[in-house]
Amino acid sequence: MTDLVVTDPRSVGQLTDEMLDRLETVIVGKRDLLRLVLAAVFADGHVLLEDVPGVAKTATARAVAQCCGLDFSRVQFTPDLIPADITGATVFDPANSSTEFRPGPVFANLVLGDEINRAPPKTQSALLEAMEERQVTVDGDTRALPSPFVVFGTQNPIESEGTYPLPEAQLDRFLIRTGIGYPQHDDEVDLILRRAERGTDAAVIDPMLNAEATRAVQLAVEKVYVSAPVAHYIVDIVDGTRQNPRTEAGASPRGSLALLKMGRAWAAMGGRNYVLPDDVKAMAVPALSHRLLLMPDQWVRGVQPFEVINEVVEMIPAPPPTDAGEDIGSVPQPLSFGDAPQ
Repeated sequence: MTDLVVTDPRSVGQLTDEMLDRLETVIVGKRDLLRLVLAAVFADGHVLLEDVPGVAKTATARAVAQCCGLDFSRVQFTPDLIPADITGATVFDPANSSTEFRPGPVFANLVLGDEINRAPPKTQSALLEAMEERQVTVDGDTRALPSPFVVFGTQNPIESEGTYPLPEAQLDRFLIRTGIGYPQHDDEVDLILRRAERGTDAAVIDPMLNAEATRAVQLAVEKVYVSAPVAHYIVDIVDGTRQNPRTEAGASPRGSLALLKMGRAWAAMGGRNYVLPDDVKAMAVPALSHRLLLMPDQWVRGVQPFEVINEVVEMIPAPPPTDAGEDIGSVPQPLSFGDAPQ
């Protein structure tokens, strides 16, 4: 484990490349996806992975937790899951005739809610306070969650039987939503050969950070400069989703803040301490796609939210890069989301 503690956001770029190299030993051929997920973790936000079974959603969450040196817990959401199964409960200890609180799996740095839409709304709502307030209240007592605290949720978009769609209030609390997609042929061959050589399903990544160092990266990302023109650009894009005739409701101010946080993380991962318009463009789809409510006729026609966002981004003029900060540095290329559900 490295003893590196990042304080300058410009140091995040080299750290990211080293972490991606290590993560790709387990999650093969998905470097862009891993970069996006790491950006969300560094931005101190929650991640919703929506894709078909077997494409490494759980493995991605576990690998990120291992690489960041974070405590990891997994909750399999089922129809009979109750809130106490997530938050924990106060139980009676007959040995000493007293009660004690036994924490649930939410008391971890990185919590994976697997198939989060399979539990009823009452149980889903148990995550709301944890995701937003970073605390849980049980039997009137409020308990703080560890720091950092990140929730990864997964969903299967092709199976709706026995599921409970996430309410907008909870969906909006995920910083980003993205898919993973099937691997390329050569990547899948590489995956098979690595599994055969390893001799076990379990893949272990040596941590590069620990919880304290990961939190330090999050604090460094908060130092990334955002100019007034870039702030206007963020709001123009979000407001464009509200004004678009194909949306019944656009992104809220929480969407603007999500785009700010992801833009900062993306800039730091590019080795810069200021946000460029291209950072905002690159993060618009994952940060906003799950915050739009399409008009009924658009939904029937199969229009996807990411299409509306791409249309808005194309229409909104970006400020000159020189208005964003200091000298122009390298910018990670905007991601391609064509292979993943949006």
